[in-house]
Amino acid sequence: MDNRIFINPSILNANFDDLEGEIDKVAKVSDQLHLDIMDNKFVPNFTFDFKRALEIIAFSKLPVDAHLMVADADVIAPKYAENGCDSVTFHFEAAINVKQTISNIKSNGSKVGLAIKPGTKFAQVEEFIDELDLLLIMTVEPGFGGQSFMTDQMEKVSQARAFINEGKAFPLLQVDGGISESTIETAASAGANCFVAGSAVYKSSDPAETIVKLRNLASNSFRG
Repeated sequence: MDNRIFINPSILNANFDDLEGEIDKVAKVSDQLHLDIMDNKFVPNFTFDFKRALEIIAFSKLPVDAHLMVADADVIAPKYAENGCDSVTFHFEAAINVKQTISNIKSNGSKVGLAIKPGTKFAQVEEFIDELDLLLIMTVEPGFGGQSFMTDQMEKVSQARAFINEGKAFPLLQVDGGISESTIETAASAGANCFVAGSAVYKSSDPAETIVKLRNLASNSFRG
């Protein structure tokens, strides 16, 4: 298993008028760019349409993981894979045929992630783990940045880590929502090794330094 810690900043709380500059601030110290795509259907918020998302993918100096909080994931997710995303993460709750969508993303050259909302049990996605590059456990309800970290999701993270460690495939175990210098150690000690940080990064005076701090805290607390 790769015990390296991954920090993926989310631009949800960045300055949308200068996204290229905002990405540049963190490019040298981050692993991927977490691109939140919301459609105002699956979640009650809208961020970027497909055209704008492709523009961001094109100018990003970081490889992009598109986190699709959208309806019709089976149709939409492969389109992101076709257009240069390093990784495409779609929601279990938004897909009709999870297995086929995983296959369609991979066949278009992208890594694949599967996300679950706080109300979805880990047991519902166990059967897909060996096919994934990433499992995303939401630690807030998807739809908005700046929400408080849901500590009660740590039991799910621990369950996922134990299951992953017993298997033959070792997808990244990612958490997204309320990740900050005060919560990342809790998530890392539960077994997460990939962290999405939005508000904590882009509301700080030095986004790059914040990412370095987050990585150090997680590295010192990770329990694989």
